[in-house]
Amino acid sequence: MKSLRSVIAVCFSVAMGTAAAQVPQQGPPPGIESDAKVQARAELNRGVEAFEGGRYEEATSAFQHAKEMDPQLLNARLYLATTYASQYIPGAPSEENPQNGRKSIEEFRGVLVLDPANLSAIDGLGSLLFQMAGTPYKPEMFLESKSFHQRHIQISPEDPEPYYWIGVIDWTMVFRANREKRAKFNEYAANKALKEVEPLPESLRVNFAREFEPTIDEGVQYIKKAIALRQDYDDAMAYLNLLYRMKAECLASKAERARYTSMADDLVDQVKGVKQKRATQNR
Repeated sequence: MKSLRSVIAVCFSVAMGTAAAQVPQQGPPPGIESDAKVQARAELNRGVEAFEGGRYEEATSAFQHAKEMDPQLLNARLYLATTYASQYIPGAPSEENPQNGRKSIEEFRGVLVLDPANLSAIDGLGSLLFQMAGTPYKPEMFLESKSFHQRHIQISPEDPEPYYWIGVIDWTMVFRANREKRAKFNEYAANKALKEVEPLPESLRVNFAREFEPTIDEGVQYIKKAIALRQDYDDAMAYLNLLYRMKAECLASKAERARYTSMADDLVDQVKGVKQKRATQNR
């Protein structure tokens, strides 16, 4: 799966490439920048240098100053959000860690106030919310993450990444629910415990399908779209395999369960083929 680090890198590089694309504002005549704007650009450059050198405290201070000097300078806000995000570690117990996540979210949202179609901020929010939703588990944050990937699709429907992310989120929530239902069943099982490889008992299967089959079907739909847009998308194929296995958990028919399991197994082979082909091409 695409990591938060890779999203941070994309946000940073995209912002650097769009430094001139700022929201218009009233001020000096064209071609003449105010002293505050000039100072803001200087602080922005200082922050970029500090960030690239791993000096996050210095980078944070520089980007904050740039933002204060020129509130319309989108890149100052985007870089500040990226700096906070780069210091967030999923699940880390320190008090400062979730604060970095929340500050990053606040800054990304500030970018979207000025530029609602900024894909760097949209993707940054989608990825960061996903990372923060896992530990402790916050399903509402997963759904919010999904909403930003859907927003990306509305703006740029030919990009495969947001379709993939939605499929990943759907599988993550469904897999967790399946695992919890199995664990709870085993707490009260009168006979032997239910193994992970065994199909769900009928009453549990019906309950699981009623709650989660629509989510599984949605995930399959989005992942298939990602693969249609990028035919060698091995990460997406891997998650389609996992979604098919969750789909099998919903089905009463042994033959239908076997069919979805076989489709999942075929995808494992496809992923191996894609990886081998890529490795050969990169030699």
